[in-house]
Amino acid sequence: MAKTKVLLPLDIRASAIKSRAIKGLYALTPDSADTADLLHRVRLALSGGVQVLQYRNKLADAGLRLSQAQALRALTREFGATFIVNDDAQLAAVVDADGVHLGAADGDIKTARALLGDNRLIGVSCYNQLSLAQGGVLAGADYVAFGAFYSSTVKPDAAVATLDLLREARAELGVPIVAIGGISADNGAVLVQAGADALAVISAVFDAADIQLAAQNLAKLFR
Repeated sequence: MAKTKVLLPLDIRASAIKSRAIKGLYALTPDSADTADLLHRVRLALSGGVQVLQYRNKLADAGLRLSQAQALRALTREFGATFIVNDDAQLAAVVDADGVHLGAADGDIKTARALLGDNRLIGVSCYNQLSLAQGGVLAGADYVAFGAFYSSTVKPDAAVATLDLLREARAELGVPIVAIGGISADNGAVLVQAGADALAVISAVFDAADIQLAAQNLAKLFR
């Protein structure tokens, strides 16, 4: 028996517009207190083909997070890229981000939706659990993320996700799917073929000797 896709309520999703917003190379920023250097590196990544940028800085205080998020919001607008704030729906609202990404301990979708409104994106981390994705979609998430698919230097103890999980999610869920965890230009193609709409990376781009070229090589996987 064919499975029924889980779809968002029509009054929550902005259908095609939101679907196109999470696609392609999805870069997460490295922790950095040097805003000028961060902006330089992000500009190179955007020039190389990053289509979604998530601001993530686990070490910054509230003031630095605000100033960096504001600067990155302006930069992503320059490139026409989608801008997502990690963890903090309030910060996403203040800087007029395109959305927020929530981990398991980062608050609930209902609260984030009340802050951001219906036209902003809410993504959720689902690790290696399809049930989390199903529940997130039913609660109003606009996209879901699975991983880690490969060993990651950022989160070496992350739960391991499989290609079968990705294929099952692609067949069932009616929202964009992001794959994350140890992804590179060498191993990312199989994830796209299995159903990932976007590949999320940090080290593969921002630790590269040539950031723009690294982004270009990853972006090619979607062409």
